[in-house]
Formats: sequence, C-alpha cells, structure tokens
Amino acid sequence: MQIQEQKQGIASEALTQAIKNCQNYLLSQQKPDGHWIAQLESNVTMAAEVVLLHKAWGSDKTRPLAKVVPYILEKQIANGGWELYYGDGGDLSTSVEAYMGLRLLGMPATDPAMQKAKAFILGKGGISKTRVFTKFHLALIGCYDWRGIPSIPPWVMLLPDSWPIYEMSSWARGSTVPLLIVFDKKPVFALENPITLDELYCEGKPVTTPLPSSNDWSDIFLHLDNLFKAAEDNNLVPFRQEGLKAAEEWVLERQEATGDWGGIIPAMLNSMLALKALDYDLNDPIVQRGLGAIDNFGLEDAETYRMQACVSPIWDTAWVIRALVESGFAPDHEAITQGSKWLLDKQIFDYGDWHVKNRQGAPGAWAFEYDNRFYPDLDDTAVVVMTLNQVSLAGGQMPNDVTKLAAMQRAANWCASMQCKAGGWAAFDIDNDQDWLNKIPYGDLKAMIDPNTADVTSRVLEMVGETPVTMDQQRIRRGLDYLLQEQEADGSWFGRWGVNYIYGTSGALSALALVEPEKHRSSLERGAQWLLGCQNADGGWGETCESYKDASLKGQGDSTASQTAWSLIGLLAAGEGMGQFAWDAIERGVTYLLGTQKTDGTWDEEYFTGTGFPCHFYLNYHYYRLYFPLLALGRYQRMQKH
Repeated sequence: MQIQEQKQGIASEALTQAIKNCQNYLLSQQKPDGHWIAQLESNVTMAAEVVLLHKAWGSDKTRPLAKVVPYILEKQIANGGWELYYGDGGDLSTSVEAYMGLRLLGMPATDPAMQKAKAFILGKGGISKTRVFTKFHLALIGCYDWRGIPSIPPWVMLLPDSWPIYEMSSWARGSTVPLLIVFDKKPVFALENPITLDELYCEGKPVTTPLPSSNDWSDIFLHLDNLFKAAEDNNLVPFRQEGLKAAEEWVLERQEATGDWGGIIPAMLNSMLALKALDYDLNDPIVQRGLGAIDNFGLEDAETYRMQACVSPIWDTAWVIRALVESGFAPDHEAITQGSKWLLDKQIFDYGDWHVKNRQGAPGAWAFEYDNRFYPDLDDTAVVVMTLNQVSLAGGQMPNDVTKLAAMQRAANWCASMQCKAGGWAAFDIDNDQDWLNKIPYGDLKAMIDPNTADVTSRVLEMVGETPVTMDQQRIRRGLDYLLQEQEADGSWFGRWGVNYIYGTSGALSALALVEPEKHRSSLERGAQWLLGCQNADGGWGETCESYKDASLKGQGDSTASQTAWSLIGLLAAGEGMGQFAWDAIERGVTYLLGTQKTDGTWDEEYFTGTGFPCHFYLNYHYYRLYFPLLALGRYQRMQKH
C-alpha cells in the first residue's frame, strides 16, 4: 500500500501561502551577486578568543570590541554561566573564556554579573577542570602555567610524509600546525592592561593541573609529554629550528589570498598567534590580511559585536536554491540562475590537502565557505551537484546546461575518488580514521580525525541516485553496504554533522529511497518507523544535543522547525508501504510547521541543530529553520498533487 493512495491533505490555501511567505522572505535575502548566507551561531568563546588575539596584537582599538561586552552579557544565563549550546544549563570552559573576555575588556571582578559567573565557575571546579584549549588561551596572558599545557615538538613536521599531521582531520591539522610554533615559543603576551584570574581557582591561587590519566594504554602519551618537557627544559629538542621553519612555511602556504586559513576561526586564530609568536610585525601584509579575514567573520549591529566560527555561503546558497525549486520556483527563474552561476564560479580546481592521501583524484569540488581552496568537502559538493541538477541555465554569457553537467560529473568523480576503505565517505579526507589521535592529551575535544560517516555517505549516494552523474557500480555497492551496516538496532542512523539521529536517519532514508529502494525496503521501513515513534505530541520532532552523550535520549527534545523538516523529508522519502498511520503523522508534522510559522515566512529556532564536534561544539545555522521546512513543505505539496 502506498501513502500516496492514503493521503487526505491539508487545506491547500494555507499550505500554498506558507510556502509563498517563506519563498518571498528568502528572495528578499539574496545578495546582489546571487548568493545567500545566514548567521552561523556558536558560543561566546569565539568572541572572547578574538578579543584576546586583538589585545595581543595591539589591534583592539581599531575594532568594535566594546560591543563584545553586551553580547557576552546577553548570553549569560540565570545561574551565572554561559552555555555551549542553547538549553545546556552552562558549560565550565565556555564560562571561563566568557569571563576572561569580559575581564580583558575592562569589566571588574566585583561587577554583579562577574560575581555570579565566578560562583558558577567555582561550583564546576574552576580553571583546573577546564579543557586544554581554555587553559591554552589563559597561558597566553599569564593566567595559567605553560607547564600544564601538553607539549607538541615541532620536529613532527619533519617526519616522513608529514606523519601524523595528515592523519589528523583537516580542522585539527589546520589548528595544530600553527600551534607547533606557539607551544614551542610559549609566549605570554604583554597586554596594555594585564589581568589575573586567580579568583577562578578553587585552590585559591593559580595551580598547574597534571594532564589527566586514562588508566589505559594511552597513558604512554603522558610519559612522552614528560620527555618532551624535559627536552625543552634542557634545550635538547632535536631539529627544533628546522621543524619551526617547516611549520611556518606550511602556515604561509595555506593562507588564502583573502587572508583565511582553512575557513574556520580556530585555524585562523592559531595561525595569527603563530605569526605573533614569531615576531611578525603588525603591519606585515600577511598579518593584515589575516586580521581582515577574521574581521569578515564578525557580525556587528547597533549594540553588539559577535564572532562566527565559520561562514556558510556555499551550503546556504545550494540549499536555498533546492528549496525554492522544489517548492515551485521555475528552474530558470532569474534568482535561481543567478545563484547557480555564483555556485558554478566557486568550483575549486586546486589540489588541496586531500591530495596527500588521494593521489588518484582530480579536483572539482566545492567548499563550505567563500574561499577555502585547500579543504573542499564531500557534503557541500554533493549538495551543489544536486542543486545544479535542478536548475536550467541559459546560454550566451551564462554557462549552459552542457557546461553545468560537465561540472557536476567532475565533482562526482572527485567524490568517488574520496571513498574510504570502509566503503563510506568522510567530510574532508580519505581514510582519516586513526582513532589513537583522540587519545593524545592535546586532543581532549575528541575531534582529531574525520572518519567516514553515515550522513556524508548518505549525501553522496543521494547525489548519485538523484542526478545523471555516473559512478562505478562497485563503489555504489560498497557505499550502500557501509550505510546499511551503520543502521542501529532500533532503525535509526547516527548523525555526525547534524543533531543527531533525526538528522542521520533522514539522510539515510533519502539515499536509500533513490538507490535500489526495493532491495532496502526493510531498512527504509525500520528507519521510518523509528521516526514515527519519536514524533512529539504537538506534531513536530526535536532532539537534544545531549543525545551525543546519552543515546537513550535519541529522538527526544522540544520540537524545532529544522528537525521536524528533516523527519518529514525522511518519511516522505520512505514513501511506499508506510500506510495511513505514516501519512497522518506527516500531516501532523506539516500542521506543526504551518502553525509555528511567523507572518514574515520564517520560523524561530533557539535550539542548536548543527554539530561541529559531538559533545564539544555545536552550531545554530540560522537558515536551517527556513530552507529545510520549505523543502519539506514543497515535497509534501508535490506529493499531494500527484
């Protein structure tokens, strides 16, 4: 029995108006050159760390840093702390960095807001219990002893094939290489108005916390750290200058013409700290380009100044176009063709870091950001290919459809070449799966590698199933086998890049419904049944970030527009055989979206539904609440009509 035969439908006028309102809003947000971009919200540590950087460089007076104070204060919650993501109740390391940022900007420790923050921080164990990267930033301003920071000897840059640098994830690599310089130099930057944070130590004074023991084989890294520190103390670090020079050259080679490094703030900040530790001059063009790139990640309004961890123009533009076309826009609509031309112009034809372990592939992918030649990714590339497949490009000065198809196939060829040995696909690299790297003391965010995942694999397979691009059948089979193996006993899939099992399950269903769906009917039905089982009473779906720590919370949380849309997209993809109950659930989900939409066509969404590093870093994509609901409503409407 097909759900198409069971549908009864929601009032078409309300649905049509909701779709139109969202479309009109998105059209109003298109940039003059054709692209879309929305705020990529994370937490206050980004702003606090940028404040520290500018204070260290002496570039703070030419930036609107005073506006960081009201931004950080507005994010403080009732118990005095600051959250890693909305609703988490406060996070220790985030709160310490927020407090640090406020103190650097002149707020006295006696301020009532600071007193509340101090009480929260001490109640959580104080500075001694914070993560390595928080202690690292404190060490830069003399508020923590460098002895408590893990050592990374610069000679690792000289190991054969740059091992283990290229066994690290792209984001870890881009952050680690400049830190080889900073960790070696151990600078304590002279500030115009130095601060102390003694009041945040439960011990009553600054102490150096021993690196924590895991009580397993990985404690060997603690012994190695002691050896590294002894070598530093006695000036016996081998090939020190050669390693520092190699790291410096690596950093300089990877700076984009726009000044960016890796398209992410951590890599950009660490690279700028490395240049400062190497005594580069503030007016050096390399430094000025780097500071300018960081400025481009800032968002300023009348009252506040805040910092994004990254920017998402390729991702946002591709999804907006998909949503507009699938909700009724003509494939050759002026806004669609303009946005598609912008995307085509962003295709990358440089050999990036991925080429170190993938000598067979040829370039042709897309990145997430405006400029990131070294780190294109599979997820963006697959989505752009699917987007281009849905649009019609005119001839003349515009690329024609033949050119478009060639660009799509070139991208698909790159994706094929990036398949991992396990059969799936990762985000940025191939076979980046050495989990021992997550055991090193420096890697306490547990985000040192980029293994293949169900959600990225799903996206690549969805691209193959939805578009005319070709890929070797054996590769497709291996990808499907990997995806099927990743399905959990309850029918769900883990979501690495979105929160969480709702995201992963929606993506997997979208892929399996397009590639040999009859062979995977059982998996499709199990996944759909899991989604049906976690629908909320209000008709929506939601899932807390806590499900990354506690799998018993999977599929549980207050309803959000984006997660409701993902669930609807997954259920609509599963399609056949789901019966009346599934269609009723879909209609209740659509009703939830219609009922929570604002008059301007948007939805509110305070919860974070994007994932940077599971358990440690989350994102709120401000367009997720728009293009995913629009895509879901458009697909629902199309199914109604057929």
